Amino acid sequence: MGPSNPDQGVKDMDMKNYSSSISGFILLGLSSNPQMQKPLFAVFLVMYLITLVGNGLIILAIHSDSRLHTPMYFFLSNLSFMDICFTTVIVPNMLVNLLSETKFISYVGCLVQMYFFMAFANTDSYLLASRAIDRLVAICNPFHYGVVMSPRRCLLLLLGLCTISHLHSMLRVLLMSRLSFCASHVIKHFFCDTQPVLKLSCSDTSSSQMVVMTETLAVIATPFLCILFSYLRIIVTVLKIPSAAGKWKAFSTCGSHLTVVVFFYGSVIYVYFRPLSMYSVVKDQVATVMYTIVTPMLNPFIYSLRNKDMKKGLRKLRDQVYS
Repeated sequence: MGPSNPDQGVKDMDMKNYSSSISGFILLGLSSNPQMQKPLFAVFLVMYLITLVGNGLIILAIHSDSRLHTPMYFFLSNLSFMDICFTTVIVPNMLVNLLSETKFISYVGCLVQMYFFMAFANTDSYLLASRAIDRLVAICNPFHYGVVMSPRRCLLLLLGLCTISHLHSMLRVLLMSRLSFCASHVIKHFFCDTQPVLKLSCSDTSSSQMVVMTETLAVIATPFLCILFSYLRIIVTVLKIPSAAGKWKAFSTCGSHLTVVVFFYGSVIYVYFRPLSMYSVVKDQVATVMYTIVTPMLNPFIYSLRNKDMKKGLRKLRDQVYS
């Protein structure tokens, strides 16, 4: 039986044809003001270069100093590598769009960016939890630390985290690829993130939103709760240490990690743990910039400025370069 309204039938057919033949999206970026494009390009280029150099130095310092070949620094070097990876998925394309008039990203390119961003960001989240577990074992069970956090177990843990993260990303991208896009293909964001892309779909996204919220809750909340549990145990154990110096030494190894956790999870929870109806372009962009660009840039400073071992490792790396 045909449509009761011929014009509506033609419109529906046009919309289906449009959604099936969509070639890509337009990324509006952080600002549509032409005068802001070059200043924003300069700012984010500097931030990206600082991220690459800072995290690269952390990795090189850890691998060049045998004293830093411990589980804590194993996870830190991989965290720095993930920070480089997931900012590289976003920032170079954003920089190109800031100087481009078209600001175009292909449909496949959008899904690929979404996949790798989520895979690296989720691995980043799990690595933060791994570092909390490492501190938990080191402080609460120091005599079994070498056995519990053996190199083999650390490597298997890392491989498991990467596998879970990539499976999560694959599921999310498969859900997104089933959506139809009809009226608009302009993404009000600086990269292909889930929420702004869902806002464009003319399909019924209620089931996709439910799966995304539930699955994100599991993937993000699990490591976050793991971190909370670890630090509650650490606090209880440290408070039992009789000397003030011992308490300070124990807490000082956790301070930098807690700072990163607050920056990262604070902005992630704000962006993703809300219904799509509460999505706000400006506020979400600011929060997203915090965990995608600002936090990876600050991590090397946070982890090295108050860490004597990292300072020694960086000095040793400098001496090796100039010797």
